Amino acid sequence: MIHLIVAAWLYIALTMAVAEAISPLGSVLGAVITFVFYGLLPLGIAVYILDTPARRRRARARSAADPDRGGMAPGDPVAPERVEARVVLDRAPDAAVDPHDTGPR
Repeated sequence: MIHLIVAAWLYIALTMAVAEAISPLGSVLGAVITFVFYGLLPLGIAVYILDTPARRRRARARSAADPDRGGMAPGDPVAPERVEARVVLDRAPDAAVDPHDTGPR
């Protein structure tokens, strides 16, 4: 059904573009602009919007058929190295502690 609408729309837009090109006041550039802005652009938007439910159904069917293909990139299989805080043991317990101090050098 949608193919018939697309073909009819393109036929009408092409007819308008040809009429623009062969008109004594028209030009080939005007014909191209007419075909693009009256034919291809609105038709592309309409087909994209009308095809959205079918695209979603196809995507769900693909992800249901292959669960590993969920559409997301896999995570890093190796966990990053964990950096532990160092404990400074060479100070007196009542001394002020510098948070940027990493211990003896």
